[in-house]
Amino acid sequence: MTVPNAMSAARILIVPVFAVLYLRDHLVWAASALLASGLTDMLDGYIARRFHQITDLGKMLDPFADKLTQGVVALCLAIKFPAIRPLLLLFILKELLMLCCALLLLKKHKRPCAAQWYGKVATVMFYVSVAAIVTMDGLGLAQPHTINLWAYGLLGATGLMMAYAAFRYFQIFLSILRDGEEEKKPQAPRGR
Repeated sequence: MTVPNAMSAARILIVPVFAVLYLRDHLVWAASALLASGLTDMLDGYIARRFHQITDLGKMLDPFADKLTQGVVALCLAIKFPAIRPLLLLFILKELLMLCCALLLLKKHKRPCAAQWYGKVATVMFYVSVAAIVTMDGLGLAQPHTINLWAYGLLGATGLMMAYAAFRYFQIFLSILRDGEEEKKPQAPRGR
């Protein structure tokens, strides 16, 4: 168990803590838990690369912790703010598509691609949007109608970035899938 893997495991454990705090309206503590999760998410990758602690377990734990956190946070917000249910649906569809693509690649003995900048930007936007909404709601900084407008704007932008990331990852998936298929095709004999 490396330090980055322990941090990813801690993020998985933070998920139910966030959900309980948020659903019981302890919003400042819920936002704090989410902030801790986001900070460990940024640090674990840096530490893994900087100190050469990249492991196969970490390659599975980190994205699992990301997706679990995002899914539970989106679900909790969708319970309180029905306006964001379309984002939750987009998130579920994107993750199902990526899971199916990764499984297909593994079945064909090919490695799925590593996280790309657009996926990381979508994740950061998700955390920032959710933290802003939870903080506004928890500190009573705005009326419910205003919070809904902010939720639409922030999560709409996040949804667009998620859709863009899904599109780009799907392009990479097709490229990896085709890679090697070209070599297997019989070559036509060349004329002299």
